[in-house]
Amino acid sequence: MIHKIYGEILKFTLAEIISATGAKLIWGEEISGKFEISTDTRTIKENDIYLPLRGENFDGHTFIPNALNSGAIGYFTQNEKVVDKNAKFVLYVKNSLVAYLELANYIRNKINPKIIAITGSSGKTTVKEMMSSVLATTFKTHKSKLNHNNEIGLCQTMFLMPEDTEVAVVEFGMRNLGEIELLAKYLEPNIGIITNIGTAHVERLGSVENIATAKCEILDYIKQDGAFVSIKDEKVISRAKKFDFEKDFLSIEDVKNIEIAKNYTSFVWQEEKYELQIEGEHNIENALLVMRTAEILGVSTENIKKGLWNFHQIEKRWEITNHNGLTFINDSYNANPESMKAVLKTFLSVYRAPVYLVLGDMAELGKDEIKYHKEIGAFLNNYEDVKLLTVGDLAKFICQNTKIEAHHFNSHKECAQYIADNCESGATLLFKASRVMQFEKIIEEIKNYDNV
Repeated sequence: MIHKIYGEILKFTLAEIISATGAKLIWGEEISGKFEISTDTRTIKENDIYLPLRGENFDGHTFIPNALNSGAIGYFTQNEKVVDKNAKFVLYVKNSLVAYLELANYIRNKINPKIIAITGSSGKTTVKEMMSSVLATTFKTHKSKLNHNNEIGLCQTMFLMPEDTEVAVVEFGMRNLGEIELLAKYLEPNIGIITNIGTAHVERLGSVENIATAKCEILDYIKQDGAFVSIKDEKVISRAKKFDFEKDFLSIEDVKNIEIAKNYTSFVWQEEKYELQIEGEHNIENALLVMRTAEILGVSTENIKKGLWNFHQIEKRWEITNHNGLTFINDSYNANPESMKAVLKTFLSVYRAPVYLVLGDMAELGKDEIKYHKEIGAFLNNYEDVKLLTVGDLAKFICQNTKIEAHHFNSHKECAQYIADNCESGATLLFKASRVMQFEKIIEEIKNYDNV
């Protein structure tokens, strides 16, 4: 079903704003018309209302004069005692971020689509994009943009939602306890999804159990007549027991006749064959979450199959390019021990020698970060006919703890030079690391060498 995924930014009357947020008009008077809300003075337009946000290292209130100079008609403030009378009106709120979220919730309930909220340690974005591909076969579907998975992103997703939206698919990210709870409180999901519980952000949360607690905060705000879909994990199952809404827990064991090849995966679920134009068992698990959710919403089997087949990987997730006889697979958007092993398993089961693994640091793994990297090295001992190249202070422990042929480099440039000088034509190279490692720069360096 063709649908404009992102509409124009929704506008509000002052009455709607005051009703939604409990704002107090402390300067000017209530005027007629509808207005856009802007949080960025660099893009603010004539007659917008400026909403200044506060963060750890900035305070948007500093830029109120800039907003008014750029044409803002009025603004929100958390400071009741300081008023810039160049504004037509000033709205006082105790917390501008909460006001932003309350406006997002107002839109959510005014348009009232079915809300699908997705969280997990890895695979969130893939499931969100795959879900959108499937649901768009049947519904007018809206989705959050890439990386719009925090409270600001949630608000922007709602503000851009077309008024005829029937289903909205939203990704929930988090770095600490309480963040999923905040997102779920204001979004009120009809269906909540947890892709998995892994070690991503264990540095901040201290343990995998705490990560499970944080992810399961989504359960508290799923609508009572809604549903919850998750990969089978006892840490999730035990926390979900007390809730009465429909619950489904899925695993790779639920499927049969798995076939994985280059750019292709097929499997049978509930006696029906499904096909993907991507590789890997982890993507079968992603697909199961999507398929069950689509079933709950009444999407036909035919449309589920169509939507899965039409799904394509997103940027820096299994991104395949070719250069001078070499094939590069860039999966360096993010990495944690679980996603690293899943990707390595897929790559090494599909691609044959000559193959190279170019691996980098996995970030935010806390006090056990060295142990997790050593485990990847040990994991690779199960494979033959593969060469390992590592870059990064932590990735060197992968290199040191494996029996396969391995080389460690101190920089992108050194690694790129080695590849340029030593990788034979026809080789396939997998690049996998956390985003902070910027592994795409290695590929860029390689392409700068004429002798590859």
